[in-house]
Amino acid sequence: MSRATLSNATNADFPMRLRDVAGQVEARLDALLPKPHGHQSVIFEAARYAALGGGKRLRPFLVVETARMLGGDLNAALDVGCALECLHVYSLVHDDLPCMDDDDLRRGKPTVHRAYDDAIAVLAGDALLTRSFGILGDANLEPAIQVKLITGLAASGGMSGMIGGQVVDITVAEGERDEALITELQAMKTGALIDYAVRAGGYVAGASETELAALSSYARDMGLAFQIQDDILDVTGDAETVGKAVGKDANLGKATFVSILGLDGARKRAKELGERAMNSLEPWDESAQTLRDTVDFVLERKH
Repeated sequence: MSRATLSNATNADFPMRLRDVAGQVEARLDALLPKPHGHQSVIFEAARYAALGGGKRLRPFLVVETARMLGGDLNAALDVGCALECLHVYSLVHDDLPCMDDDDLRRGKPTVHRAYDDAIAVLAGDALLTRSFGILGDANLEPAIQVKLITGLAASGGMSGMIGGQVVDITVAEGERDEALITELQAMKTGALIDYAVRAGGYVAGASETELAALSSYARDMGLAFQIQDDILDVTGDAETVGKAVGKDANLGKATFVSILGLDGARKRAKELGERAMNSLEPWDESAQTLRDTVDFVLERKH
């Protein structure tokens, strides 16, 4: 088998495809999130403010495109992707709170606690989290697949996944952090939901265990490359382009892939991970081109 290599640019059709799926996600989320009504209308407003009108929608894109590659039901995949996006957005709302990262900007607009207040932001995040499981429960899928998707999302977003990674991030002293610890942390905090996205697309399409293992290998390497690129952007990007505050890690003396490996070392590590992710897609040949292009996009993104 030939070894996959990163291209100099993503396939010309890829940005259009990414925008197309993002538009579908936006429209479906708009339909799935209740419109404001009643005395509690502010919570509907805040949840919709957080979830609509921005973001790359990379996670739902991975659900949809993995299902597409394997011949799955794309309408069902879109609903699963929207459920995942609700959980992802909840995590962003809570991460931005003053008791966590204390950020003022998210996706190019004021964070939810700045647009509303801390209490409404907490509740909006809670509402999006619970809605994610409601969406999965209502999706047009076989019950056995729904169970896998629901339990998988709970695990990926829970104490051994995203939440566990966040706990490590806020409790482990900076002096104790090395590349192995940060890799483990990010595999939970960022990688778990990316792994879930790809596996979920596989579940929707009825993927075999062998196929799911290859998809997870792809997702784990690509997810870590995604986080390394985030660390790089925190050093090299600007807030207007990135859509959130930059330079915070360095100002806080926080250990990152860049602080440990250096900027060039971090870029090299991300490229190696990208190539390894592509190699995991060899069983699908040309049908996996969009997922290969996603790796290029992750490594080349500016926001």
